[in-house]
Amino acid sequence: MNEHFPPNSRRKSKYTARQVPDTKLATSAMIASLDSEGRETIAAPFGHALVELAKTREDIVGLSADLSKYTDLHVFANAHPDRFYQMGMAEQVMISAAAGLAREGFTPFATTYAVFAARRAYDFICMAIAEENLPVKICCALPGLTTGYGPSHQATEDLAIMRGMPNLTVLDPCDAIDTIQATHAIADHPGPVYMRLLRGQVPNVLGEYDYQFKLGKAQIIHDGTDVLFIASGFMTMRVLDAAKALAKDGISCAVLHSPTIKPLDTETITAEAAKGGRLVVTAENHSVTGGLGEAVASTLMRAGVHVPFRQIGLPDEFLDAGALPTLHQQYGMTVEAICASVKTWVNQ
Repeated sequence: MNEHFPPNSRRKSKYTARQVPDTKLATSAMIASLDSEGRETIAAPFGHALVELAKTREDIVGLSADLSKYTDLHVFANAHPDRFYQMGMAEQVMISAAAGLAREGFTPFATTYAVFAARRAYDFICMAIAEENLPVKICCALPGLTTGYGPSHQATEDLAIMRGMPNLTVLDPCDAIDTIQATHAIADHPGPVYMRLLRGQVPNVLGEYDYQFKLGKAQIIHDGTDVLFIASGFMTMRVLDAAKALAKDGISCAVLHSPTIKPLDTETITAEAAKGGRLVVTAENHSVTGGLGEAVASTLMRAGVHVPFRQIGLPDEFLDAGALPTLHQQYGMTVEAICASVKTWVNQ
């Protein structure tokens, strides 16, 4: 570590980034139609949260691998062009630069698509950032099945990849409120973070509940006696809606939202599952291999909690391309599919 520039120093960048033109960078629409119609949305929650942070944190800088418009980092770039670095289509270079900035006392937020960070830049994240425990925040759009562009863009295995990396905190926020609060929380976290992003007009779901993001904590959003959903990402939106629908059929469902995938809140998960009498169902926008579901299953096994257990998630295969509503229906990610599965499992 450079002794002249400690990690917590608040140094202004001596480099001037190119001004990003406002006229061509309107906030992009969120590709996925993730929520029910009529619900409030918040535009570019990640970008605006970063702008707010930067007002009092001179150490905050942003880096993009030529995708600032598509990760909502352009909002930050327009507000703080002197702290924005356009690295081009070179994720490994971006990650290396972020590591260098972190060593010089900055808190870099590096953004790209989840597939590019998890697949292309994995070794650079591991060796340059995680092994050194540097405070780089890797924030990635298009998680899981939030694009119809096929396997080249669908990050269905990123949580499994990142969960295996020592020192790395892994987050999968639900909605706009979760994203805003998580962005503030990870800025204060001393180590590296991988966070999934929803972009553009992001639904505000958790604003209806008494919710406050807490790093490393899972929280009960809705209580119930027959089924315990344990969910992350936008699937928390889906299971909350499913819980309301299932209640009309006499099935009472609790929803435990777990935005922190690593370190997993094993204490809360174990305590809720151990209450007994409930089917435990994990729901995630990720492959059933290596994500939240298997993390919960191994937690319960180690704790000796024996309960009926099912997973809702994406299959362990490369997914099709196509229209997202069709794909979500095809892979059992819709509210209707969730309700149908739960009814079958409860009646077995």
